[in-house]
Amino acid sequence: MPHLEVSDVRAKYGTLEVLKGISFSIKKGEIASLVGPSGSGKSTVLRALMGLTPITGGTVMIGNDRMNYSSAKEVRAARDRMAIVFQQYNLFQNMTVMKNLTLAPLKIKKWDSAEVMSEARRLLGLVGLSDRADAYPDQLSGGQQQRVALARALALKPQILLLDEVTSALDPELVNEVLDAIRKLANEGMTMIIVSHEMAFVREVADKVVFMDEGQIIEAGKPNDIFDNPQTDRARDFFSKILRH
Repeated sequence: MPHLEVSDVRAKYGTLEVLKGISFSIKKGEIASLVGPSGSGKSTVLRALMGLTPITGGTVMIGNDRMNYSSAKEVRAARDRMAIVFQQYNLFQNMTVMKNLTLAPLKIKKWDSAEVMSEARRLLGLVGLSDRADAYPDQLSGGQQQRVALARALALKPQILLLDEVTSALDPELVNEVLDAIRKLANEGMTMIIVSHEMAFVREVADKVVFMDEGQIIEAGKPNDIFDNPQTDRARDFFSKILRH
């Protein structure tokens, strides 16, 4: 059974249809990467799954549960099971790293304080920031802030993690430290959907690559098949340009 199944999902911005019947599925522990040109709808898929962009058609299943995005209660339920990390870190600048990680679990979820603090320390170790728990965001590099954002999302114990171009705002020398943190999550078996332009990384970690253009899925498959032997003219044209060097 798929962990997440997206079937004929459609979405609009005003009168502009930005998702035109998107369908794909992933199993528990799998990593799917959405790739394609800017404006193809990749980030919109993630926003729709989180209830940030209204879905106008189709269905989303998490396990046996169909998500009803017209219900505020159901949107909250979807957000309990998924977490998203954006390209901008969106950390609270007036709070320490530890406070950023523990605020929502303590104040919103009202989980046990000792367990929350213990998990926060574990997650900081996972992303290589054990020594920065008492630092403030402006004392961190961009790569460190993005790793804090990853840990903060994980602190809510999502079943599925959505990553939206999490390295695109970083200086090139900081990209690898974030990608290393994602590799560790992959090794732990976290189900992920990654929007990324880091094609070498996508080839390395993804179980499935979904190529999108103009709000549609053009083709999908295993990384080596998609990159090395695309079946459509549009995919061949795209990958011939971005994989040339």
